[in-house]
Amino acid sequence: MNTEHNDTTVDVPLRWLDDAAPDLAIGGVTCGVPLTPGAVADPADLAVLDGAGAPVPAQTWPLATWPDGSVKWAGVALGAGEPAEEYRVVLGGSEAPQARVTVTPTEGGFTVDTGESRVVVADSGPELIRSLQIGDVEVAKAGRLVSSRQDHPEPDVRGRVHAVGHVTGCAVEQDGPLRAVLRVTGVHREDGREWLPFTVRLIFAAGAATFRLVHSFIWDGEPDQDFLSSLGLRFTVPLRAAWHDRHVRFAGADGGFLREAVRGLTGLRRDPGAEVRAAQLDGRPTPDPSTWERSVDELARWIPTWPDYSLRQLNANGFTLHKRTSSDKPWIDIAQGTRSEGLAYVGDIGGGLAVALTGFWQSHPTGLDVRGADTDEATLTTWLWSPEAAPMDLRFYHDGLGQEDYADQLEALEITYEDYEPGFGTAHGIGRTHELTVTPFAATPPVTELARIARGTATRPQLAPTPQALHEAGVLGDWDLPDRADPRRAALEDRLDFLLDYYVGQVDQRSWYGFWNFGDVMHAYDTDRHTWRYDIGGYAWDNSELSPDLWLWTSFLRTGRADVYRLAERMTRHTGDVDVYHAGPWQGLGTRHNVQHWGCSAKQVRISTPAYRRCHYFLTGDEHTRDLMLELRDSDTTFLNLDPTRKVRRDAATYKPERRALAVGLGTDWSALAATWLADWEITGNERSRDRLIGTMTDIGSLPKGFFTGEALYDLDTGRFATDRDRVSVSHLSAVFGLVEVCSELVSLIDAGQIEAPGFRESWLQYCRLYLAEPEDQREELGVVPTGLNLQQAHSRLAAYAANRLGDNALADRAWEAYFVGGEFMGEEAFRAVRILPPEVLSPVDEARTLSTNDAAQCGLATIQNLALITPNLKPRST
Repeated sequence: MNTEHNDTTVDVPLRWLDDAAPDLAIGGVTCGVPLTPGAVADPADLAVLDGAGAPVPAQTWPLATWPDGSVKWAGVALGAGEPAEEYRVVLGGSEAPQARVTVTPTEGGFTVDTGESRVVVADSGPELIRSLQIGDVEVAKAGRLVSSRQDHPEPDVRGRVHAVGHVTGCAVEQDGPLRAVLRVTGVHREDGREWLPFTVRLIFAAGAATFRLVHSFIWDGEPDQDFLSSLGLRFTVPLRAAWHDRHVRFAGADGGFLREAVRGLTGLRRDPGAEVRAAQLDGRPTPDPSTWERSVDELARWIPTWPDYSLRQLNANGFTLHKRTSSDKPWIDIAQGTRSEGLAYVGDIGGGLAVALTGFWQSHPTGLDVRGADTDEATLTTWLWSPEAAPMDLRFYHDGLGQEDYADQLEALEITYEDYEPGFGTAHGIGRTHELTVTPFAATPPVTELARIARGTATRPQLAPTPQALHEAGVLGDWDLPDRADPRRAALEDRLDFLLDYYVGQVDQRSWYGFWNFGDVMHAYDTDRHTWRYDIGGYAWDNSELSPDLWLWTSFLRTGRADVYRLAERMTRHTGDVDVYHAGPWQGLGTRHNVQHWGCSAKQVRISTPAYRRCHYFLTGDEHTRDLMLELRDSDTTFLNLDPTRKVRRDAATYKPERRALAVGLGTDWSALAATWLADWEITGNERSRDRLIGTMTDIGSLPKGFFTGEALYDLDTGRFATDRDRVSVSHLSAVFGLVEVCSELVSLIDAGQIEAPGFRESWLQYCRLYLAEPEDQREELGVVPTGLNLQQAHSRLAAYAANRLGDNALADRAWEAYFVGGEFMGEEAFRAVRILPPEVLSPVDEARTLSTNDAAQCGLATIQNLALITPNLKPRST
């Protein structure tokens, strides 16, 4: 095995995702940088330069390593400050930072000092954050999670049981000098019960008062009796100034803000003076009341105070804003709008706090509350689930329709494509993640400052390696850069752009928003109703079916498109949290497509696979995405609890899962396990995962029919396959859930001498070469002609891979033929959008009549990979 480090020059250009330098004052930026094998032994040897070649202070750490121990992906963090237009990562000593973030253990937790603020984080008890200080002044305290539930779905404020999140642990994951990360864990507690386990990451940047708060929780209730009626983050904000110098701010839509004081001095019958009014609206100290004009100071006691404010975003297209004088008085309407940017502030001339929620209107029902602003301590609450919304109802959506056994369920599958089984459509164990920013202030800031924070929260600044740099690093599969020099290829590039543009646009046109839905897309389309099949069994939410995640990420790698990146990131957040079980009997498994994200009885590793998360983690260094991948390291044990093919298994009468004889498919099952073991090995160095990955690769290479065996018996104790099974069994789904991508990476590791797995490369090439081969060629080599060889267009990329590796022009021609002929369902009509107007639809929408997400994802991946592998064989008919 080759383990020598080479002398490769490191020079990785970084660009801003939106091609313009953003504002880093709200928390710096973190990104991942790819490195070739052997180039860097220690990420501390890396330096960051700005566009002029000047060194920039940076913090670096390993995200993943190559098998030889060199760094594969390095995390790079920059602190707050004036950003450059572009950067480069090179070998060299890093610049010493002037501003540093420090983490100091204190009694009951840790104190984080960014140079602009000090935050005390708890390691136990009912508070996440004990104190936030600017200088020596405490401007906020008692940051805690709050929730409520009830035992029925109808709104019932009086019947709610309230809970507070209790911290059970806190760990320091990074401690500077430019980035610090604390991981806080806990559960919600109410009388006699603990539930809703949570993880909160607090991410600090040197020189920034603002910090990020990433909140993830697992819903571990019982759907028929636990109806979550609110979930939020609440801070207490001390107030010291007079009522007229206390301020409330709420972000509306498109940069608009509500600017009010607890006791307003504008619009009165008597005018206190222009400077008084201007100071109050600006958040500055008002002049001494004795200087106010027309005796307003003497009459001010007759002006009501307004201590309570509420903004509610109960859907994606409308928010309401209200205030009241006390809890026993009615709410007075302030305004209505469309899409609030999700920031609220309360404070005075001596300090205050702003909290903003990323995806505020997209993740409805959300809300913002200020309470008690006329007392010594106000509260500021950001609602992740608004208490004014209907309680969260996670019951399964139908009664089973009399499906009592597998025969009934398989028959029903034929009409609605839904794989139902009693008791399987449960949400117990799914999760959800929200990202917030928290900003303490020494005094009420100008609205322009709050607007800047709202924008940076809604659209987080992101650095990324250029597509050229990613391509040259040779990471993450087979793809190349867009190229329109050849008209035939340009036509296919146009098709790729159409598919991406269409799905980016469909999210908003179809309102694919909401607490549990945001980030997913629909599976298939109903051309009669001119709508996606939101209510038809297995045709509704896609849940990663046929790998749209991989299509979007691969598209971003080659194009660098910001809109594609953000759709892919939202999908990664959603599919990794909501579509996967993190607790309960199906922990580690994902759920197949359904009307509800948890509804289908097919619980499989093909949905939870890290193949869908690795791009996001490597490009961002996101710790939560890392958690989602690493929690799956023992997912091979799930085959003991649930046989993924139990309803159609031919040997169902005799098959009994045992630790030494687990039936594992070599397509959707093994590709997910391989991606899991690869991710765990490269991120943590886990030797168990390494051994299971390389061991099963070697075993596949030893099977008489290799990948065409279809399924092998797996020994859970040894992590190896039995190699004596000699049969041919093929599923058209085997290669469309990440198998192509993970095998490409693994073969590349073999080619580079990084790993040894005798026979694996040959077995994979055989599968790629023969899947679309002529029947007589299949029979000659396999002894039989495989059946069930569908999805020709999707599998054209397998033939293209083999053609590229073997230099076989005839096979390359066969791949393009399969791409075009086998893509009849993706004919020209699929690449045209028709505008559908009322009364046919509720609102104007674009419709591509023959398009489904399955088709789009696999056509996109096949197009990208065929262009990368066999462009010279592209025939004129592609035009």
